[in-house]
Amino acid sequence: MTDTNSLRPALVAAAQQLGLSLSDSQIEQLLAYQGLIQKWNKVYNLTAVRDPQAMLTQHLVDSLSLLPALLRHAEGRPLRLMDVGSGGGLPGVVVAICAPQIDVTCVDAVAKKASFIKQVAAELGLKNLHGEHSRVEALEVPPFDLITSRAFASLLDFTSLTRQHLKPRAESGAKSGAIWLAMKGQHPAEELAALPPDLDVFHVEQLQVPGLDAQRCLIWIKPRA
Repeated sequence: MTDTNSLRPALVAAAQQLGLSLSDSQIEQLLAYQGLIQKWNKVYNLTAVRDPQAMLTQHLVDSLSLLPALLRHAEGRPLRLMDVGSGGGLPGVVVAICAPQIDVTCVDAVAKKASFIKQVAAELGLKNLHGEHSRVEALEVPPFDLITSRAFASLLDFTSLTRQHLKPRAESGAKSGAIWLAMKGQHPAEELAALPPDLDVFHVEQLQVPGLDAQRCLIWIKPRA
């Protein structure tokens, strides 16, 4: 297994390019997290990406690209976030490490992937990170301020399956209420057109992922008032 410390300069540079002020301990935790992915990947099949540098760019840095928008929205408030179809914890674990005021629940229908999240939380001492093994529509938990996904499903399925988990507007302290944040590749015009009229796509943000030559965007969605 490659020493993840050799990846430190690339990770620090990517965080700086994204305008993120990460502490040394957060950089350490991110590298330790990638080390755990590499360690458990052979048994748990967490990702098809095996090369450590590719893993750093395609998974860690790609997930980090969500952080500027997320921190801007959170404004330092303690929020609860659900990461749906989280797999090995992307972007949920990255959010939990870099935004400790956000309480993150990673949900996956595959038991070993939810177990891996619990292992990461224990080994890295992340009290704001939780793993849940369940189909998201069957999960019984208090509602969330934010629901995110990265390559989980179509926007229609993503919002339909998780709508029950979004805080009602009256309960959310945010000006815009509770929201969905969907990480996508190319602008998903057909998926956006398929959304029901009672949902408001109020922002489509282009994401720049340092080191990755691919299109990325973030879709902001909320229920209409």
